[in-house]
Amino acid sequence: MKIYDYNGKSNISGERIRRRRLELGLSQSELAARLQLQNVMLDQKAVSRAEQGERFVADFELLAFSRALNQSVEALLGLEEGLASSSDCGTMVEKS
Repeated sequence: MKIYDYNGKSNISGERIRRRRLELGLSQSELAARLQLQNVMLDQKAVSRAEQGERFVADFELLAFSRALNQSVEALLGLEEGLASSSDCGTMVEKS
């Protein structure tokens, strides 16, 4: 499986997922349970790794995070105003 690196992270949504989870007062285990109710089988450790940018987040997982956190996909990607912040703009490197 190919692993992608984007500005030293495997995803750009992890920090926003964590921020929103904390705003809602959810634990990582509670968020994982909400994802599992949508048939996205992530556990607490996978949520933690995604939040830390250590785990790639697939498109269907991002959609499930969006629904579980009642937050738009655009907001989780940092696109709520239509533009990514300069810190999100970088070069994607494919690692083997």
